[in-house]
Amino acid sequence: MESLETSNSPQEQLTTTLKQTVLELSQWKLGHGFKNTSLLLQALTHSSFFNERNCKNDEVRADNERLEFLGDAVIGLIIAQSMMEKFPKASEGQLSRWRSSLVSRKTLAEIALSLGMNEWVLLGRGERQTGGAVKVSILAGVFEAVVGALYLDAGLIKVNEFLREVYHPWLTALTELKENEARKLFDMKTHLQEKTQELYRAVPSYQLVGSWGPEHEKTFKVEIQIGGKSVASGEGKSKKEAEQKAAQTALEVLGF
Repeated sequence: MESLETSNSPQEQLTTTLKQTVLELSQWKLGHGFKNTSLLLQALTHSSFFNERNCKNDEVRADNERLEFLGDAVIGLIIAQSMMEKFPKASEGQLSRWRSSLVSRKTLAEIALSLGMNEWVLLGRGERQTGGAVKVSILAGVFEAVVGALYLDAGLIKVNEFLREVYHPWLTALTELKENEARKLFDMKTHLQEKTQELYRAVPSYQLVGSWGPEHEKTFKVEIQIGGKSVASGEGKSKKEAEQKAAQTALEVLGF
């Protein structure tokens, strides 16, 4: 393990703190000692920290947005495979709805929070002071970025083990549900309606705002309004799919 040296230089103190974060994360939480610790460091670096600290000459050469992009794809693949294995009789529609919930920003943020990633993510001073460490978008992003970094450093087998472990409570809960309960739990429209009725005493309305493409392969766009205000929109190959995706986005926007 790399030794850490103490220094009075603010820049070197920063570097030391970042290295300590990397080592703690890889040793105790991911169960993997990174060969390339700069990857993990980048995964933890939000754009607000990178821009505020002007890290270009430091060990951090970029923020975590590119790794977030990669991690999103890796998570989608492994969760899809896990669900295919666990639910051999589920239809394509059921699998799609359940996967949408399991890879939603809300679920990713909950997993990140359960792992303590709110304490690892490197934020700019302003972002941290305004509660950035517990924002759904930031937590979901850092989780995706860490998965992307783990994939690049250790490969698909290791990241598969990690994701199956952290997703175990969610997949187990889904496995133990009866079909009608599972359908309700992962029906975004039902979940959104329950939340808006509870908090706003209002029911979401869905408006078809556009469609395009040939008749056999149309794409539909639906907008959600709550209390007369536009909240989110979604696209899909059917009106129903577009409504579900719009509801999922609305849930994320509203922080449910």
